[in-house]
Amino acid sequence: MDGVLADSEPLHQHVIRVMLAEYGVDWDISRGDPTVGLRSLDGFEIICARHPLPHDARQLDVLYTARVLPVLRNQLRPLPGVPEVPRALAARGLRLAVGSSSNPEVIETTLTALGVHALFEAVVSGAEVARGKPAPDVFVEAAKRLGVPPGACLVIEDSERGVQAARAAGMRCVAIPCGETRHHDFSEATLVLSALPELLASPLFLS
Repeated sequence: MDGVLADSEPLHQHVIRVMLAEYGVDWDISRGDPTVGLRSLDGFEIICARHPLPHDARQLDVLYTARVLPVLRNQLRPLPGVPEVPRALAARGLRLAVGSSSNPEVIETTLTALGVHALFEAVVSGAEVARGKPAPDVFVEAAKRLGVPPGACLVIEDSERGVQAARAAGMRCVAIPCGETRHHDFSEATLVLSALPELLASPLFLS
């Protein structure tokens, strides 16, 4: 979802940087963000391990979620091909699901803001499964809710951890790097594209 359907990664990172700055932490991700692709709670556990903070990871996650929701409602922008590509896939009879590391409230707000919620038969949050990406749990659960075997699924991902999760689930995976993940290693991906609209004409999709 984040970085695939919506240009939301910069918004999430802005909220985190501002929040941490209030505690005297300069969260500099200019050399790469170690939390990309993780559940927000897992990300805050990394942050807490690196910086002394007045709250634990779970408290920070609650504060962050409360702050990011209005930002998403007011500033979220779709990435190229949204909503056209999901609509085209649904029209061709493909069954669609969202498997995201984001919290349920963030997923709900994002899909609603994009106007694509009704296109997805199943929506799974990383908070609903035992392990977050790069573990395969979120994608395995999405396939289960669709009633589709993992081997028949194709995952669209923007991060290295997401690709690893898809492959661990036994699924093919198309990687579409976003601005924040262009330096990631996508060697495990089945195919790498530069933008979502390319999916409709890709040999993998047509096959």
